Amino acid sequence: MRPDGRRHTLRDLYHEDTYYDFLHRKWRWALISGVLILVSVLGFVLRDGLNLGLDFTGGTSWQLTVAKGKNVSTGDVRSLVESEGVRDPKIVILGSDGIRVESSQVGRAEEAKITAALAKYGGIGIKAISVSEVGPSWGEKVSSQALLALGLFFVAIALYLSLRFEFKMAAAAIVAVIHDILITVGVYAVTGIEVTPATVIAFLTILGFSLYDTVVVFDKIKENTPQLTTVRGLTYTGMANRSLNQVLMRSLNTSFVALLPVASLLVVGVGLEGALALREFGLALFIGLIIGAYSSIFVATPILVAWKEREPRYRALAERSSVRANREAALAMSTTFGEDQDEAEASGETPAGPTVAEPKATPKPTPVVPGAGAAAPVIQPRARQQKSRKRK
Repeated sequence: MRPDGRRHTLRDLYHEDTYYDFLHRKWRWALISGVLILVSVLGFVLRDGLNLGLDFTGGTSWQLTVAKGKNVSTGDVRSLVESEGVRDPKIVILGSDGIRVESSQVGRAEEAKITAALAKYGGIGIKAISVSEVGPSWGEKVSSQALLALGLFFVAIALYLSLRFEFKMAAAAIVAVIHDILITVGVYAVTGIEVTPATVIAFLTILGFSLYDTVVVFDKIKENTPQLTTVRGLTYTGMANRSLNQVLMRSLNTSFVALLPVASLLVVGVGLEGALALREFGLALFIGLIIGAYSSIFVATPILVAWKEREPRYRALAERSSVRANREAALAMSTTFGEDQDEAEASGETPAGPTVAEPKATPKPTPVVPGAGAAAPVIQPRARQQKSRKRK
């Protein structure tokens, strides 16, 4: 609701003339984020971690495209490779005629048998099947390098934001990034979608986007901070809330423009063409872009404000503003009551609200004639007539 009483419109949003109260509802946003993180952690625990791809766990992969007119069945392919001695194979159908089989690492002889069986099933030659082998050491190396890249990312961002703004802003931004990682990873844990190196690249991409959006908000807060000494009654919370409204349209535009191509990638590439490799990359981007835009407004900024409001200067500013607001409210109430009384007196009506009874006039004592009873008439003294003296 705007200060003039009317609701916000798209025109107000476009012209950055909104007055949404983001920060006085910060506990609501904290509850939403807490529920999402709790669901992510439960999904991670109940499903025994993430569904890591072959590049992380190591093993052997066969990928082929069957002949035209051949019906692909996951159950048939599973039975086929299990009959060749493969335990717990992972079967992925690629589009309408593609198959990918993943298993733990097998020997050369077993690999040749499985390749021949898949070629016979698909009605194609052995050379048409792509076979990939990844050793356990390679998977551990990829995992360690991904964690190392993530750690270096956090260190670099903390140093940059501390130098560009301040340490509290850097800490709030990093907490928001961790929030984004937990929720995005939780989606993969709950859905069981495979995590591949492409997913890790998408994670790093969305972290950069999330930080970009947070930096835009913090830059506007830093720009508006000097107003605290010039605008009467303005607190740090009010200034930060005004800053969020000023960059709201910019954040929405950036997120919407970034989501359009990713959504097209998921709809066309995954939904219509069946390219599951694009799903592993596009889904992380899509979720991360949404969560990143959310966290910059509803996670990073509330954390910063709660931290800054504890500083003595901003706490004193908030206390003075609260006292001034209470005084103005009391003055406005008394003024309104006085105006109501004046209107009621002019119209001859009893004014609404608390009224003070006027004190009754004290009656004059009645002279009592000695010897008279209670019902005896009261004899008023006769007025003394002044006689005019005649001058001799």
